[in-house]
Amino acid sequence: MSNSDLTSILFVLLLLVGLAQLLGYLFVKLRQPKVVGEIMAGIVLGPSLIGRYPFALGLGEAVKHNATVLNFVYWLGLLLLMFLSGAETRELFTREERREVGWLAIVGTGLPFIVALALGSWLVRPALAGPNGNRISLIIILAVGVAVTSVPVVSKIFADLKILHTRFARLVLGVAVLEDIVLWLALAVATALAGTTALNPRGILYHLLTTVGFFALGLTILPRVVKRINKSRFNVFAKHSPVGYALAVLFGYCVVAGALDVSVVFAAFLAGFAVVHKKRRLFSEALDSIGKVSFAFFIPVYFAIVGLKLDLVRGFSLWMAAIFLVGSCVAKILSVSLAGRLAGFRGLDLINLAITTNARGGPGIVLASVAFDAGIISPKFYTTLVLAAVLTSQAAGAWLDYVLRRGWPLLEPASRKDLAIVASEDSPSPA
Repeated sequence: MSNSDLTSILFVLLLLVGLAQLLGYLFVKLRQPKVVGEIMAGIVLGPSLIGRYPFALGLGEAVKHNATVLNFVYWLGLLLLMFLSGAETRELFTREERREVGWLAIVGTGLPFIVALALGSWLVRPALAGPNGNRISLIIILAVGVAVTSVPVVSKIFADLKILHTRFARLVLGVAVLEDIVLWLALAVATALAGTTALNPRGILYHLLTTVGFFALGLTILPRVVKRINKSRFNVFAKHSPVGYALAVLFGYCVVAGALDVSVVFAAFLAGFAVVHKKRRLFSEALDSIGKVSFAFFIPVYFAIVGLKLDLVRGFSLWMAAIFLVGSCVAKILSVSLAGRLAGFRGLDLINLAITTNARGGPGIVLASVAFDAGIISPKFYTTLVLAAVLTSQAAGAWLDYVLRRGWPLLEPASRKDLAIVASEDSPSPA
């Protein structure tokens, strides 16, 4: 790489990370999710806005010329996001509120997912499909897009509003954790089926069994094996360079997954799940360090490149976006409302739970990215999924902020005996 080539890629990265951080900061000040601002940075620099004008031809050429490097940074940001999400997911498992979480997860997520699968044959159209998008994989992507809930974005909204300590937050995050694990598996199956129309049944069966088997091992046996290796007194690597060791676990999972032809995105999620033990968080400082660097550079650049891929002029269909957004939101909100009633919630509780769990956030964007990169979905459907993730996250943050400013409870107390406890829980903590 010559000095001019290096200067070119550094210039593009400077624009992406600088504008992503700036717009992310502005959106936080506007009480909106930071991820929305980071995606807007790519939209501003891409073909939807600045990229349309002649004076930006140099920027467009620089992006095309450095596509390989940008693609690597994009994938590294995605892998780090999934790795940190897996670590966060492991921490959120709790035995409290098991009954409510069960109803909300099984009915609130399962119902829209199953309905979308059942109606998929009538809902999918050629306009949704990419070059590798066979009918089965496309139906699965559609169903996951309707049912998914964001752990990272929702938890960030709770932290910004200072309600992360509340019973409401525990319920929503517990539901989102269970949803994500099941839906990531569904997405893994869809990517395994993508482009396999030319394969024989034995080849398709191999892809499915390998993907499901890797996922099952990654949730059960492998975390125990990694835990033993982590605590071994012979593990000099972990003791002297915990950050390097945690990254080695991430890359090791991805290498094994790649060798088995399983998506490395899900391997990164499982690696984060394995590094953290639910009873005692191992490598907490190492994960904090990785998180600081990732959220300072790699993850904002990933979301900015997501926005850079969006073409809101030629790659956007208003009717597709409107139908999917309205249909998926109605299905999700009605399902969660039904689940909430079965769990014993009423009134405002149902509205709060339904709107919050409808936030697609980071997982919705990752779903769009993985499906688009695998060739399952078309550019227009990719844009639709990203916009749905952004708009539902904005709606959730704005609604919760409104509820708290009005002084309304996030959840009504379950009984008079619990009134004082729950009232103190569901109030924002002091800044």
